[in-house]
Amino acid sequence: MSIPTPFHPRTSVHNHNLDWKDWGGYFAANSYNVVNDFEYFAFRHSAGLVDVTPLFKYKVTGRDAGRFLAHIIVKDIEKLKVNQATYCCWCDDRGMVIDDGTVMRFGENEYFVTAADPSYSWFSRFVRKHDVNIEDVTDSICSLALQGPMSREILKQICDADLDNLKFFWTTSARGDDFEFKISRTGYTGDLGYELWIRNEAAIKLFDVIWEAGQNYNIRMSGIAALDIARIEAGLIMNGVDYHSALHALTPEQMSTPYELGLGWLINLDRDPFMGQKALLREKEEGSKWATVGLDIDWPELEALYNEHGLPPHTDHGAWRKSIPVYDRQQGNKQIGYATSGTWSPLLKKNIALVTIESRYATPGTEVDFEVTVEHQRRTVKATVGKPQFFNPERKRSILKTEEHEQEI
Repeated sequence: MSIPTPFHPRTSVHNHNLDWKDWGGYFAANSYNVVNDFEYFAFRHSAGLVDVTPLFKYKVTGRDAGRFLAHIIVKDIEKLKVNQATYCCWCDDRGMVIDDGTVMRFGENEYFVTAADPSYSWFSRFVRKHDVNIEDVTDSICSLALQGPMSREILKQICDADLDNLKFFWTTSARGDDFEFKISRTGYTGDLGYELWIRNEAAIKLFDVIWEAGQNYNIRMSGIAALDIARIEAGLIMNGVDYHSALHALTPEQMSTPYELGLGWLINLDRDPFMGQKALLREKEEGSKWATVGLDIDWPELEALYNEHGLPPHTDHGAWRKSIPVYDRQQGNKQIGYATSGTWSPLLKKNIALVTIESRYATPGTEVDFEVTVEHQRRTVKATVGKPQFFNPERKRSILKTEEHEQEI
């Protein structure tokens, strides 16, 4: 049975649609309104506020904390500087991905790990002789994601943190009127945004000051449905949708390596032994069978198929999460991959999808066939392979340099 997050007394008031989903055992708003367009456009034009408390959260401390995390994660976490954050993933000894998430270094020997799936049991297997302590703080730390071009201005109204110079994937401590919290410049929308981490007891205080400050910036409550559209535009994969954890996969075919998921840039191979290193070294030398790409699905061809039946073209309302076959364009009956999630992009005005495809078809510009069902008939339309990252605005990474900072440079 789902339980409310510490923000529920406020989020429930805004959920006029009464549309709730279970996320990690918590009530999570799928959509606050019958139509979620306003929630999505808040991410792109103002600011959307999302309760992301259900993320699993772990505090890792001790003299060997960095070395321990570097052993179980494919990225060399020991290189993280204090207050720096990183996106990463962790694998089993076959190099198959278990989960992806973030690691933030809050102190010399203090790290904060977030994950989509429960990870305490997996992490604990490798403590052994390390001087490290893993604390599951999922139920004591809650979180809000404030995402969109106005998010920085809103946060500047409520705390003392230097947000103008906080870089992408860095963190800082902040103080409000009578509470403290952590800010990380991270998020799941591919836009300028922040995630705020605070103890449960102060949750309502944080929510109220953000909501009040956001009124001058057209802030909106945003749910999972709108977040799903934004993360697909940004090319961000989802556990259980675009890949399956190696711990839950029923067959080897359901598992994926970081290289196959487009996460090869996360891997630091040349260092002390870490989980999955040998398998990943071998894959890098031999090449990967699969790749993750973006597809731009041809709108005129889709429109023409519907026109044959005297119908306007149809797209799903919001993002979809299902497996759809992709074929070789020259050999129409040869399946070469499958789409895992997609959406009509309201901002880009494109029909897009994230796709697992045979590596030899992964070159940008390659044309393939994408399966559609029109009036109960399975047909195909042309689609063009590209990078999975369809939307990547400069504001996501930029900082607002002060005059003093510019003089120093």
